[in-house]
Amino acid sequence: MRIYPEQLAQQLNKGLRQAFLLFGNEPLIKQECADQIKQCAQQAGFHERHAFTIDNQLDWNEVLNCCQAMSLFSAQQIIELEVPESGLNAKQAKALIEVTNHLNDDTLLLLQGPRLNKKQESAKWFKAFDNNSLYIPCNTPDTRHLPRFIQARCQQLKLKPDHESVVLLAQWHEGNLLALAQSLQKLTLLYPDGELTVPRLQESLSRHNHYTPFQLLDAVLAGQAKRSQRVLRQLQGEGIEATILLRTLQRELTQLYKMQEMGMKGTPLNNIFEQYRIWQSRREVYIGALHRLPLTTLIQLLQRLSLLEIQVKTDYDNNPWPALSALCAEMCGIHTHTRLSDF
Repeated sequence: MRIYPEQLAQQLNKGLRQAFLLFGNEPLIKQECADQIKQCAQQAGFHERHAFTIDNQLDWNEVLNCCQAMSLFSAQQIIELEVPESGLNAKQAKALIEVTNHLNDDTLLLLQGPRLNKKQESAKWFKAFDNNSLYIPCNTPDTRHLPRFIQARCQQLKLKPDHESVVLLAQWHEGNLLALAQSLQKLTLLYPDGELTVPRLQESLSRHNHYTPFQLLDAVLAGQAKRSQRVLRQLQGEGIEATILLRTLQRELTQLYKMQEMGMKGTPLNNIFEQYRIWQSRREVYIGALHRLPLTTLIQLLQRLSLLEIQVKTDYDNNPWPALSALCAEMCGIHTHTRLSDF
């Protein structure tokens, strides 16, 4: 059964499951969900805990021995398994299925790992958890859902932010939920009345947003010009090398170019998305980018990017950020009147 993190407390009130699967890219949400589960389990008598990391050195017999130790001879047990970032190989997946066959009322399995894609969610090892298990995706809220996440968290802490405060909190803490949680805790101490306004935030907090090159990529794909410039400035301030951003953008522009070529040859759009493994939730963004960036525009952008990369690698005194800013604006559909000779 799949639920979202905000539904976990309600499910735990109904009773424990034999297994809980916490997979995602957000450490804070994953940690908070794990703490809720372990606290509830301890209250139910699960006082022993065994933690294992799945790698080539793991002795699966140790895990199976824990599963087979009944409460008549030992305390009820929590077994924690950590899936590596690279995922499971065939041997590990088979061993994990064997573990599911030995779960019982005296063992609670807490399985944690990175974000899963649709193929992984269809794997045999994942489907082996269909019975008496909860799957909780623990992913960082995107820019559309982050304000709602902040409002829900404020409500839990009895904070009452106005609309402008929620927007500001989202901008200042995007990509850094741990800092967001710390900031909200600080605000509960500073303002016992719970009222949050922009002046209060500006007086009490500093920016804690932390961006990655992939968030810049998401912004330019979606055509979000202002957001892309804000992310780019932050990445520059954090000391991210321009070459890393150029390679990230180059990979995406090249893929868009190939997708446009396939479309011109008559390949259906759904087939193109399947070939490039574009998730269903991201297809709308790609459709917008393909409409906005025809083949001729993509060729020009790739030429500009190549020239800019040569400059970065050969002229160490050159400041690449204005040209990189113009490139991102062009990808968003904003014409900057920049010529190839300007790069």
